[in-house]
Amino acid sequence: MVDNRLYKHPILPVAEKPLFTFYFQGRELKAREGETIASALFANGIKIFSYHHKDGAPQGIFCANGQCAQCLVLANGYPVKSCMEMIKPGMKVEPIVGLPELPRINPEADLKFETIEELTVSVLIIGGGPAGLSAAIELAKRGVDCLLVDDKHRLGGKLVLQTHRFFGSVEAVFAGTRGIDIATKLENELRKFPQVKIWLQSTALAVFSDKKVGVLKEGKEYALVSPKILLVASGAREKSLAFPGNDLPGVYGAGAFQTLVNRDLVKPTEKLFIVGGGNVGLIAGYHALQAGIKVVGLVEVMPEVGGYKVHKDKLARLGVPIMTSHTILSANGKESVESVTIARVDEKFQPIPGTEKTFACDTVLIAVGLDPVNEFYLKAREFGLPAYAAGDAEEIAEASAAIFSGRIRGLEIARDLGVYQGEVPSGWYKTADILKSKPGQTYAEYFPEKEGGVFPVIHCLQEIPCDPCSAVCPRKLIEVDQEDIRKLPVYYEEKDGKGCSGCERCVVFCPGLAITLVDFRKNADYPEVTIPFEFLKEIINPGDEVAVVDVEGRVLVRTKVNSVKSIKGNDRTILLKVQVPKEVAKKVSGVRLQSEIGEIEEKYLPRIPDEAIICRCERVTAGEIRKLIREGIRDINEIKTITRAGMGPCGAKTCTPLVHRLFREEGVPESEIVDQPKRPLFIEVPLGMFAGLQSGEEARDEQK
Repeated sequence: MVDNRLYKHPILPVAEKPLFTFYFQGRELKAREGETIASALFANGIKIFSYHHKDGAPQGIFCANGQCAQCLVLANGYPVKSCMEMIKPGMKVEPIVGLPELPRINPEADLKFETIEELTVSVLIIGGGPAGLSAAIELAKRGVDCLLVDDKHRLGGKLVLQTHRFFGSVEAVFAGTRGIDIATKLENELRKFPQVKIWLQSTALAVFSDKKVGVLKEGKEYALVSPKILLVASGAREKSLAFPGNDLPGVYGAGAFQTLVNRDLVKPTEKLFIVGGGNVGLIAGYHALQAGIKVVGLVEVMPEVGGYKVHKDKLARLGVPIMTSHTILSANGKESVESVTIARVDEKFQPIPGTEKTFACDTVLIAVGLDPVNEFYLKAREFGLPAYAAGDAEEIAEASAAIFSGRIRGLEIARDLGVYQGEVPSGWYKTADILKSKPGQTYAEYFPEKEGGVFPVIHCLQEIPCDPCSAVCPRKLIEVDQEDIRKLPVYYEEKDGKGCSGCERCVVFCPGLAITLVDFRKNADYPEVTIPFEFLKEIINPGDEVAVVDVEGRVLVRTKVNSVKSIKGNDRTILLKVQVPKEVAKKVSGVRLQSEIGEIEEKYLPRIPDEAIICRCERVTAGEIRKLIREGIRDINEIKTITRAGMGPCGAKTCTPLVHRLFREEGVPESEIVDQPKRPLFIEVPLGMFAGLQSGEEARDEQK
C-alpha cells in the first residue's frame, strides 16, 4: 500500500496519530487524524481527484487554500473542497464527474429563516497571519475590542508553513526564530487579551455598502459584523502562468506545496521542478529537500534570481541546478505531470529555438510572484468604511516586514479611535522600510587573511535586512550596523583582548546558513571546518565521504566527515565537521546533498501556445480569448459573457492577471481595458446559510 506520509523531519515534530479507514471510489484507504481529504488522498498516492465537466480533463489540487474549486470532490454525497474539509472515519469520497447535483430537500421538512447573528466591534481584522496578529496585539494592549477572523484552523497565516529561521531584526521581529515558532509566540501573546475575539475557520465574504462585513463563521453559519474600523491583513495570493500543460494535476503553487509538506506532513512528490527564483521558490526548494524530495531544477526568467542570495546559495550547495535566463515551455503528461520542458530566453525574454531541455518530474511548482489580497480594503474605501491594510495585503514583502507593518497599523488605528494619544515612533517607519527592502548590492567573496587559531568565515555577500549573527556572538566580534541592518556583517578578530572562542553559535543561528567556522588549532595544514546542516542527522554519519563545496556549489574536494554534533540551544540545526586542505578551508560553505540530474533524451513538443489554459475553472484557452481581443473586444465582461472566463468558483482570482497579460501581448494599453467588477462573494457559500441555517453534516442530515 502506498504511504507518502512523513514520519521523520529535521525541523518539524511528527506526532504519532491513529490511522482510520475511509473510501475513495470504493477503495479502502487509510487516513491520519487531522488530515484534510486532499492530504489523505496525496498520502495514498492519489493526485487526480475528479474530471472537469466541460471536457473531462483531470483535476487535482491547485491552491490548497480554499480559493478555487480544482480539488472539489463528493464527501458522503456532498460537494466539498478537499483541501479544506477534514477527513473522517468511514467517509466515502468520490470524484465529481460532470456537474454536481443539488441535494434533494425533504418537502415535508420544516424549513424557515433563522436570525442572522450581528455583531458590532471597534475593529474587525481580516487575517490572522503575522500582520493581523501583530496589529491585534497592539490594539489589545490599549484596551480596544477586536474581532479577528481567519479561514484556517489555527492562527499564524503562512508562518505555520515556514520551517526556516527568519531574517530581519532580532529586537524588532524575532529574526533568527523559525516561522513556525513565531506563529506560536504571536498567538500565545494575543490570547492573553480577553477583549479580542477570534473566529477560526471563518472566511470574510464581502464588504457591503451599509458598511457591514459578511463572514462565514466557523464554516457553518453566516454572520454580519459592523466595525468602526476595518483592518485587512489577508495576505497575498500566488500568481500563475499560462503555458501548455499548466492545467495538469501536479502543477501548483508554492503555498499548496508547503501546506502539504510542512503542515500536513505529506510527501506529495518524488521529483520537483520549480519555476521562479524569488524567495518563495527558493525556500520551497529547500523545504522539499528537507522532506526528502529530489529537486530536479529551478528556472528563473531574469538573469539573476530575485530572492536572497543566501537562499540561492543553499540550493546550489546542496546540488540543485539553478538556471537563470530560462523559462518553462510546457508541462508534459497524459493525466498528470510526467516531465517539464524549458528553454533559454533572449534579452526580450523570448525562448531561443534549439535551447530546449526536458527533465523528468512529477510536479511543477509555480513561484512567480504574489498579488495582494486587497479586495476588501478597496471595497471598504469605496463604501466609506474606515479601513487600513497591512502586510502583504498592503505591499508584498517578507513576513518580518508584515509583523512590523501590523504593529504600525495597530498604533495608527488606536490613535484614530482615540485610545492612543501619541505618534507612531518615527523609527518604526524607517525599520519597516528597511524590512521591506529588496536585496541590495552583491559583493565579491572575501576571506580573512588569518591562518591560525579559530575564526568564522561569513559567506553572506548581499545587502539584506538581517542581524542575528551580531546578536548571538558572546564576545560581540560580529557587528551589523544597527542604523541599517542591510549592511554586511563585519568580523573583528579581537575585542577587549579576546578573540573567537569557537563557540559555534554564529554558525548555528545564521538564518541563511552562511557562516562556517575554520579551526587551525589541531592541524595547521588540514584545518577543521564546521558546517551548518538542517537535515536528518542519520543521513550523514562520521566517516561518510562527502563532496565539500564553495558558496556557489562548486565541488572543492571530497573528504570524510569527522563528526556530527549539536550545541546547546541549537534549535534543530546540527553541525558537520570536516578536515580539508588549508588552501580551500576558508572557501568551504557546505556539502553536496543530491547528485546531478540530467535531462531526458525524449523531447516533448509543446502544444501550440493558444491551447494553454487561462481560466482553469471553466477551461477557457488563451486562443479563445486572444481571438476576441484581436476582434476588438476590450471589455473583460464581454469576454466573460462569450467564453465564461472568470465565471468559475475561484471568482476570477487566478485568470484575471493572465487575461491582462494577453491584452499586453496584443499591444493593448491598460487604459483601454474595461475590467470586470469585483462582486460578492469571496468564496462559494451554501444558500441556506443566508437564511440563518447552519452547515455541517449534522445540519445536512436535519435538512434531508
